[in-house]
Amino acid sequence: MKRWLLIGTVVALCAWPAFSQDGWIVMFDGKTLDGWKANENPESWTVEDGCIVGRGQRSHLFYMKEICEDCEFVAEVMINDGGNSGMYFRAEFGPGWPKGYEAQVNSTHKDWRRTGSLYGFVDIKEQLVPPNTWFTQHIIAKGNHIVIKVNDKVVVDYVDEKNTYRKGYLALQQHDPGSVVRYRNLRMRHLR
Repeated sequence: MKRWLLIGTVVALCAWPAFSQDGWIVMFDGKTLDGWKANENPESWTVEDGCIVGRGQRSHLFYMKEICEDCEFVAEVMINDGGNSGMYFRAEFGPGWPKGYEAQVNSTHKDWRRTGSLYGFVDIKEQLVPPNTWFTQHIIAKGNHIVIKVNDKVVVDYVDEKNTYRKGYLALQQHDPGSVVRYRNLRMRHLR
């Protein structure tokens, strides 16, 4: 992405780097799905108004440029009323529901597991954010210790004694035809 920067009285055209100073990798350029690949139903994913939008048939959109072993994954998210989505990490690419961890995105869907849940491991029943509202979900996975934050509040702090998923891709979920989800400002960084 190119931006004009005013430096003193000199104007310079600069391309923002994909890496920030603190190791964060910008995963989405706001215009294209470059670096992303759907496991099925690619038509369920579009780019609109600087967001990755999921709507339509079930699909998972994988970020193919990086593998997550020990990593952080952050996004701003908005889900419609009755919608369901998720942010997968350490996930295996393939058809159907991915094998990997899922941080749930769900304010009012019939599935009672709400936003912030580490799906099937630590399930949150209360609504943390209303539908049609932007919020930030932040995942930290280091070894078998997983932390999920919603709007900077820790909602999951879990140690998976089985270390079920150790390494894999990051992915976004489009759950069903009634769901419409928007993602923006997607970033990840490796933890050492």
